[in-house]
Amino acid sequence: MSSSEQLFLESQRRIPGGVNSPVRAFGAVGGSPVFIASAEGAHVTSAEGRDYIDYIGSWGPAILGHAHPKVVAAVTEAATRGLSYGAPTELELRFAEAVSERYPSIELMRCVSSGTEATMSALRVARGFTGRSAIVKFDGAYHGHADCLLVKAGSGAATFGHPNSAGVPPAMVQHTLTAPYNDVPALEALFAEHGAQIAAVIVEPVAGNMGCVPPVPGFLEAIIRLCREQGAVSIFDEVMTGCRLAPGGAQERYGLSPDMTCLGKIVGGGMPLAVYGGRREILEQVAPLGPVYQAGTLSGNPIAVSAGLATLSALEPALYAQLEAYAARLEAGLAEAAARAERAVRVQRVGSMLTVFFRSEPVCSWAEAASCDTSAFARWFQALREGGVLWPPSQFEAAFVSAAHTEQDLERTLEVAAEAFSA
Repeated sequence: MSSSEQLFLESQRRIPGGVNSPVRAFGAVGGSPVFIASAEGAHVTSAEGRDYIDYIGSWGPAILGHAHPKVVAAVTEAATRGLSYGAPTELELRFAEAVSERYPSIELMRCVSSGTEATMSALRVARGFTGRSAIVKFDGAYHGHADCLLVKAGSGAATFGHPNSAGVPPAMVQHTLTAPYNDVPALEALFAEHGAQIAAVIVEPVAGNMGCVPPVPGFLEAIIRLCREQGAVSIFDEVMTGCRLAPGGAQERYGLSPDMTCLGKIVGGGMPLAVYGGRREILEQVAPLGPVYQAGTLSGNPIAVSAGLATLSALEPALYAQLEAYAARLEAGLAEAAARAERAVRVQRVGSMLTVFFRSEPVCSWAEAASCDTSAFARWFQALREGGVLWPPSQFEAAFVSAAHTEQDLERTLEVAAEAFSA
């Protein structure tokens, strides 16, 4: 029995399923999860000492690679001054300035500790600002585990959702509307029927939690337009895409300006830190300025903010050019390897995030993603793992290229992937 297998057995006695987040259990691909002992650059080392080329990247934050010296130094130095104060610091101000430089749409912002907190808080503020109750999310999108967002689609093209988690009373999602991702007519129909009730539309501008699914032309623009026309708040959940697709995330890449934005992962530099913010008049509803309450003991934690500042300062234009080039090379190589093996595979990429869908047609929605051959993906994943490449353990997650990946990493990955496609 390997060290990871032994640790997994022991963990299951103390932690539900042996993991602190469900996808880590490898339930979608089978086998025991890899327990990580350390990480550096684009590589992670397992409990048994095996090296893997890593494309999970802590699910997105490790854009610079693991244990980047500049980030580690900032965290170490900050820790010598104390771990938490429960009081404001200059670091929080400098961090807010750095975020706003990259995101002009964020005039005021609040720090929180997770993406779930950011989206939950943003929706509360939108409801407080508009005085309305209904929110809109898209099928297959994940915005954290707040009760009102744990919904599955109803039976119609755009309907009120139903809880998809035990412990969520139906009343908690009675004001959550769902619509198909990338379907503008369905969204227009929803607004035609419920527009006066809708407080906000929340969207991953590039979906990453059904796999990497880019927006079709006009989809994001329609969200912003309909919200503006109907007095609702447009919210871009850029927890995953923020600073990933460009310094200013998806909204910079697509030239758009939503009313509110949620950030996490990269802006925290690998530490528990997230952000929600947006137009000044909306954020002025937040206490102590306004009647919408939100608080957190560790919000704006000095160590987390230090990691975020160090990461943001390292995100230079040349880095994004490198990420684009390497990710494009990986995309092309994976598609070519799959074609040579005559496998029904579609590789989709936006910037440095990508997904290998086990389906021949493009994926534009959750219904299309759900039609993929997940068993074939699981076999491919396990073959990659055997070859020393650690890919996200789910067909419905995006993989990430970091600035620490090298040409040798890419070449080895494509060699292993080709063998896995042919197996």
